[in-house]
Amino acid sequence: MSGLPKQPHDPNLIVGFDKADDAGVYRLRDDLALVQTLDFFTPIVDDPFVYGRIAGLNSINDVWAMAGTPITAMAITCFPKKGVDPAILADIMRGGLDTLIQYGVTLIGGHSVDNEQIMFGYSVTGVIDPNKVAKNSGARPGDVVILTKPIGTGVISTGIKRGVADEAVVQKSVETMLTPGKYAAEAMREFNVKGATDVTGFSLLGHAWEMAKASEVTIEFDAGAVPLIDGAFELAAAGMLTSGDKTNREYVGDDIEVSPAVDQTLLKLFYDPQTAGGMLIAVPEEMATTLLAKLMKSYPWARRIARVSTKQGYSIYVR
Repeated sequence: MSGLPKQPHDPNLIVGFDKADDAGVYRLRDDLALVQTLDFFTPIVDDPFVYGRIAGLNSINDVWAMAGTPITAMAITCFPKKGVDPAILADIMRGGLDTLIQYGVTLIGGHSVDNEQIMFGYSVTGVIDPNKVAKNSGARPGDVVILTKPIGTGVISTGIKRGVADEAVVQKSVETMLTPGKYAAEAMREFNVKGATDVTGFSLLGHAWEMAKASEVTIEFDAGAVPLIDGAFELAAAGMLTSGDKTNREYVGDDIEVSPAVDQTLLKLFYDPQTAGGMLIAVPEEMATTLLAKLMKSYPWARRIARVSTKQGYSIYVR
């Protein structure tokens, strides 16, 4: 989208696509704005109903990542007319609807395309107070960075496709993906958090890099503090990587310094694309302990994983 002509200035556009935020935010009035997002992807688990549930939550999470409240959704699907039982699509859509109903989001329509590769997701609209939007550009020097969920869904998905992921590991991954960002959004509104994003396809380091660039700061990671899904490290060590490992490294590029002491397998997980990943929240030091305690009631894996400093030579340091 960076190659598109510049749009006329709209004073009601609070968040557009220029800072790589999770969703757009458009002011309707002084106390009300719309949050809009869209996401869909290929199957990452074998069970179509579970795939639909995860796709629904993955889409809704982008509204929660802005500290918004999702209200409506429209389904988007690519599915082959021939060669695949249409009952599978019905199961996928039932799974998605199950998630929407669970979190009070109303399905109002959708669009489908005949395509050999199955894909599914939603366009989601939410609402928010324009004064309580959490953005990529909201991190400030001195902030503590909290991650609400462990990482590793990408390598586990590859392990599933290659038939080498243990069922217990798969269940841990599914449990993680189906944990909603709803409670993080509620906490962000309560603590008036200004800097946040969710960790999805661009990986932990990719999304942290977006936040650092948008906020014009440096984010310094404590590699040992980052929570991992049980079994993900072993799968990464066995080479169960997605194509995102390469593309996410290219995305961050040379704007990162990694200590030689950081385990290379662990670094692979930091570049692992996530589905329905956790919230990455930047909060002032004096609020961090209280916010983390609140988050851990819903996200027992939540941890402090990084600090924000004034802009240095690189946007990201991993130590």
